[in-house]
Amino acid sequence: MLCFIALIVYRVMRQRLQLAKSDLSPEKALAQLRRIQRHSVSINAAAPIAGISTVNDLQSKVFAALKTKKPTQDTQMSLL
Repeated sequence: MLCFIALIVYRVMRQRLQLAKSDLSPEKALAQLRRIQRHSVSINAAAPIAGISTVNDLQSKVFAALKTKKPTQDTQMSLL
């Protein structure tokens, strides 16, 4: 079932990238988005400071083509 869902997501990504006239394949788009990182730093007993790496122009275009929102500081971090 997981493979089927992955196939559907891949096809939707490919379709949205084509509709946006993007030269990127789903693999290249994911490689660009994979570079976005969340950071959390705490020193001694101070409250942790969290941030998100800067989203460059190409990554912004990928988000626009896929019709998804850019990550924001307000979103909750997932538990690993």
